[in-house]
Amino acid sequence: MPMMKAAVFVEPGRIVLDDKPIPDVGPLDALVRVTTTTICGTDVHILKGEYPVARGLTIGHEPVGVIEKLGSAVKGYREGQRVIAGAITPSGWSNACQCGFCAQDGAGTAQGWKPLGGWRFGNTIDGCQAEYVLVPDAMFNLAPVPDGLSDEQVLMCPDIMSTGFAGAESAKIRIGDSVAVFAQGPIGLCATAGAKLSGASLVIGVDRVPERLEMARRLGADVVIDFSRQDPVQEILRLTGGRGVDASIEALGTQGTFEAALRCLRPGGTLSSLGVYSTDLKIPLDAFAAGLGDHRIVTSLCPGGKERMRRLMAVIEAGRVDLGAMVTHRFRLDDIEAAYELFSHQRDGVLKVAITP
Repeated sequence: MPMMKAAVFVEPGRIVLDDKPIPDVGPLDALVRVTTTTICGTDVHILKGEYPVARGLTIGHEPVGVIEKLGSAVKGYREGQRVIAGAITPSGWSNACQCGFCAQDGAGTAQGWKPLGGWRFGNTIDGCQAEYVLVPDAMFNLAPVPDGLSDEQVLMCPDIMSTGFAGAESAKIRIGDSVAVFAQGPIGLCATAGAKLSGASLVIGVDRVPERLEMARRLGADVVIDFSRQDPVQEILRLTGGRGVDASIEALGTQGTFEAALRCLRPGGTLSSLGVYSTDLKIPLDAFAAGLGDHRIVTSLCPGGKERMRRLMAVIEAGRVDLGAMVTHRFRLDDIEAAYELFSHQRDGVLKVAITP
């Protein structure tokens, strides 16, 4: 049986490189030879045991690669073609998909509806930190990479670019809006870029890491605030003449950033939440105006599917944004454990790592 190298979850605290069989290809699948992938913050939650997955599962959900083999029913693609697949790989046929929420693709049961069902790579099926990955429902999920774009240029599309842009889209940012983005990690940086592309005239990036604040400026922030040196809410209110921002985007997943994002809104403003929260949130009575402030709180999960990927790559191909600079470190798949050690401890100014088999 042909074998491949893959990064597998063994137990909390241990993701190791191991040998696994190369997957068999079903009629609607595509086998993709991975040329570049990366590590996500969600993978670190898996590593730490904070998000449960099956032991022996291949981790990773951000693949760039080349079609190795196509299923018998897959049309419109060819072997040898460069492709990406979104971190979210929806089926296209579920109720959630038909309602336009492909990320929430999941079968209803007598016990209720299963959220996050569209996220399968490295969650419910083997992921892409490996030499090969099996892409389900290939005709819905594979997007050809335009000629002239490198792997690293499109590496952010499957997850963080799609997620960050979704935060801006869900906020319904209009031309001339003011927007505050709390946390300038990879997803927050993409939300900053998305807010600028959506027409915001004032984009405020909030963080405390100098390198991330500088990257925020490069990606569209007009003003950056170091929250370790000043109160971001008070500074945002000062910058907006006491009015507050039209929209805030929360990209960290803590009570403190959620509350600050709510407190800096104008009446009727929108809080767009991208953070993954590990405890119950509390909504402060005064900031929420006792529920009478006409605020909107919206959440988003990374949109997937080939049309979403096509649109994101079109933005990059047109030169509207360059996310390649977010790749700060590079590792071979053989060194995946060292890559996890660096990324999970956020050492050496790391933003994103590129992993090449």
